[in-house]
Amino acid sequence: MEHVTASEELSATLMYHVERPVLNEGYIDSELLHRKKRTPKSFQQRIAEHLRCSSEKAKSVVFGFLPILTWLPSYPLKQYLFGDIVSGISTGVMQLPQGLAYAMLAAVPPVFGLYSSFYPVLLYTFFGTSKHISIGTFAVISLMIGGVAVREAPDSMFAVNGTNASQIVDFEARDARRVEVVVALTTLVGIIQFVLGLLRFGFLAIYLTEPLVRGFTTAAAVHVSVSQIKYLLGVHTARFNGPLSVVYSLDAVFRNIASTNVVTLIIGLVCTVFLYFIKDLNERFKKKLPIPIPGEIIVVIVSTGISYGMVMSENYGVEVVGKIPTGLLPPKIPDFSVFPGLFPDAFAIAVVGFSIAISLAKIFALKHGYSVDGNQELIALGLCNFMSSFFHTFAVTASMSRSLVQESTGGHTEAIWLVSFFASVLLGLDYGLVVAMGFAILTVIYRTQW
Repeated sequence: MEHVTASEELSATLMYHVERPVLNEGYIDSELLHRKKRTPKSFQQRIAEHLRCSSEKAKSVVFGFLPILTWLPSYPLKQYLFGDIVSGISTGVMQLPQGLAYAMLAAVPPVFGLYSSFYPVLLYTFFGTSKHISIGTFAVISLMIGGVAVREAPDSMFAVNGTNASQIVDFEARDARRVEVVVALTTLVGIIQFVLGLLRFGFLAIYLTEPLVRGFTTAAAVHVSVSQIKYLLGVHTARFNGPLSVVYSLDAVFRNIASTNVVTLIIGLVCTVFLYFIKDLNERFKKKLPIPIPGEIIVVIVSTGISYGMVMSENYGVEVVGKIPTGLLPPKIPDFSVFPGLFPDAFAIAVVGFSIAISLAKIFALKHGYSVDGNQELIALGLCNFMSSFFHTFAVTASMSRSLVQESTGGHTEAIWLVSFFASVLLGLDYGLVVAMGFAILTVIYRTQW
């Protein structure tokens, strides 16, 4: 006889009883999935809501427009002040010779590079969101500006006798006109960037993926390096812009390489090796050194003293900046009459300048664990260029003073990196950026579909 326990008997009699209403498609559609229709607001109501002011909204707008108000009150004075002073002095002294040199790339007298290294830096301190990028002159932007200046005010326009036979040029009048063109171009660049920022076009920064940024900054470094080769060798070549400008520039340098100034080449190589050696020392002993060795300051002081003492410009044909006027020029209203012919160039410079700045800002933000606002960066750059142009500056962006391509992009993103790099090198940074962003978007669409 089988014995059944009480627990087994109880479990055999347990039953689940579930009751629920029978649902049909109509009920589900009307009662569960139906969303209440919202009464559309009139245009006046939307404007009133947008313009309605509260203390929190006003505070958010002010702090967003002036990021300095968010970090300055909590600035750790004892912890950061000394390092910031040393870094500021080193960067400032390094920016002085760069400003002079890049002004010549922009086809204006060297002193205007100093103006461009002063006013925009002050403005970006108040309006920028990146803690690490250095705003100032940049070789690629200077080359683009110089191409416009030479096109709008060529030497032939200022021939004293009106013919090309004697090649006598009124350089003073030519430079004055080029400065007017460059200042007007900078004003227009600032207006475009500021308007794009107000229209929230900073969202384009989200399409600047990390491989695209790495490829773009690498290509920008190639453009900078190629633009400096003729100065390193001391040869004179024509100026090239647009697609394949890198190829044309290299070809022109190699065609004139026989006229290399040996003394100029030796000076350039010695300074380059010395800077690399100092950088290596700073990396090796950064934990033992109280402050980094300011190699740039040493190079500027020593090379300037040697050049002056040995009269290298006269004895060895080494090109020098020459006499630099003292003081600052009074503000002046730009020549608005040239705006129509400069708009395409201004738009390209505005986009490339923003792309360089936001690329470097994103790299530093990712490395140091904070975020940057693309819209505010556009507004900051726009204000820097627009307001500074009244003080005789040319367009600026973030300065690429050291290598930004040491990190690997990874195996999953080499498609994008290669396209960004080669497109930007061969087509120029303006067209290359468009191609790279288009390819990145197509890559995202392809991966999403599959």
